[in-house]
Amino acid sequence: MPLPPRFPLALLPTPLIEATRLSRALGRKSPSGEGPRLFIKRDDMTGFGFGGNKVRGLEFYIADALAQNADVIVTGAGPQSNHIRATSAAASVAGLDVVAVMHDSRPAETQGNLLLDELLGAELRFTDSTDRSLVDVKIEEVAEELRRAGRRPYVIPRGGASALGALGYVECVRELDTQLRAMNVRPDPSTALREASPWDRTCWIVLATGACGTQAGLIAGSKIDGAPYRVLGITVSRPVAECVERVRQLAIEAARLVGHAITLGAEDVMIRDGFIGPGYGIPTPEGVEAIRLVARTEGVFLDPTYTGKGMAGLLAEILSGRIGKDETVVFVHTGGEPALFAHAAQLVQGVPAVPSP
Repeated sequence: MPLPPRFPLALLPTPLIEATRLSRALGRKSPSGEGPRLFIKRDDMTGFGFGGNKVRGLEFYIADALAQNADVIVTGAGPQSNHIRATSAAASVAGLDVVAVMHDSRPAETQGNLLLDELLGAELRFTDSTDRSLVDVKIEEVAEELRRAGRRPYVIPRGGASALGALGYVECVRELDTQLRAMNVRPDPSTALREASPWDRTCWIVLATGACGTQAGLIAGSKIDGAPYRVLGITVSRPVAECVERVRQLAIEAARLVGHAITLGAEDVMIRDGFIGPGYGIPTPEGVEAIRLVARTEGVFLDPTYTGKGMAGLLAEILSGRIGKDETVVFVHTGGEPALFAHAAQLVQGVPAVPSP
């Protein structure tokens, strides 16, 4: 079954770079004295609206919104949301308005993604509550309010996570597979992966997991194509049990949308905890250190909300020996660099470690 219609936004394929200096730096601290072969999939360079992973899914959302004759997108997330920024940019080129619901109160300063939302003309509404689930309720309330006013709203779930949005990363698996083959990198499922435990697989795809749609798409794509990748999410937002169930359901539904029935066992949805810190969107010492390390070895910038924490999780896997020198790792850079400018003081001065209780 072919993919649903797309509204072209992303410049694809995004680059895949080998991070040799980062691997060597990690090898000096690892049990084996060597780091794994390490690549960074530069989905921060999707080439539209400051890039990031959300652009791939928005191609499907915007096409669907236009097919339904919508005139306004309603969605939501946090004040430094990459999803809201990318959605606002995509809606602009499609001729649609955006109303975005954000948890918490309006920040004192308009910086980072919030500044870009303002420049893009999105209508921003704040819940004045730290309860992020309240955003889901408010999205539906706003959509109903707009319907009563004669508008035609199209709702995108908080963070952009749904089966339709996950299709962008079903396709990304094929893109990545082509790039790795061109670089003579291909795990052999008949040897290294056969009978292996979940922590002993040869080729890893590692990413920060927040709304769960990106990891779901990567898992669904790997299952559909029979690709022998093990997808490891570092949760930056939700408890592990919630992530596992969300990823599983979204992956199954995404595969169904393109005519495939997949089954997922417990070993197929792998989530690592321990890197959220005090809370979602709050920088951590480990995340800041990962941002500095990647910048100073590869000239690549991560962000403090998603990719910095995701990279911190990957570094822990390597330094503990759970990912070894004979394995290959692709870290998916999901974007988010505008958020760096909203946390300048913490990034420069450092973040105090949270004492143990």
